[in-house]
Order: sequence, then structure tokens, then C-alpha cells
Amino acid sequence: MNILFFLTPKENVAHIDDKDTLRQALEKMEHRGYAALPILTQDGKYIGTVTEGDLLWHLKNQNFPDLKEMEEISVIDVKRRRDNEAVNISISMDGLVDKITNQNFVPVVDDNNVFIGIITRKDVILYLTNKELVDVR
Repeated sequence: MNILFFLTPKENVAHIDDKDTLRQALEKMEHRGYAALPILTQDGKYIGTVTEGDLLWHLKNQNFPDLKEMEEISVIDVKRRRDNEAVNISISMDGLVDKITNQNFVPVVDDNNVFIGIITRKDVILYLTNKELVDVR
């Protein structure tokens, strides 16, 4: 099976730009209700994933700056504890399942590391569950 079947395209994925501030990152997470978002460069390349925990630890280490001060802190300056490892569009289904087991979502990039979307753990689980139900019948 082609993994693009599961792809949520970039246009439908909330993300953080590498030029965003800490405040903008927090506001995007709050507005979208996500605990983790991919970070992209201005030319669309995947850098990594920032989580609420990453932001919280950074705020603690910066003595909890006020919102105005957060506008001066680049999201790139936030230490990320663990990035969601991206996969190439040519990865096998077995390879995807290995990745999705340890990540809520898997960023998908093309051969030039340009971000094209994500695959969520939920979508893979639903597919595998439905496949099992069809195979049993």
C-alpha cells in the first residue's frame, strides 16, 4: 500500500514557521488544540517538532517571561527533547508502522526534505483495525 493514502497534506496541517516567536507558537498550539506541531523553514523544509513540554521547559529555564518578552524569543531557540522523525514518501508500510508506533504523527518529506504533510497514528490504527475486520469476515 502507498503511504500517500494516509497523508494529510501540508495545506491542512497546522505548523510553526522557523521565524515564529515563542508567543506565536504557544498561541498556535492553543488555538488549534495540539500538543505538538512541526516546524518548517520559509522554503517549506521540515526542521523538527516542538511540543508543549518543550515550550514549558523553555519558559521555566527563562524564569517565565511575560507575553511581551516571549515576542522576542524565537521558537528555534527552544530546545526540543525529541523531534518526530520524518519519512520519505517512498517508505514502506512496515517502515511507517515502525515510526508511527513511537510518534503521534509522522512528518512526510520529499527527496529534497520539503514537507508535504503528516500521517497520524489515528489514521493508521483505523486503517489497520478496519483491515483486520475485513480479513476476519
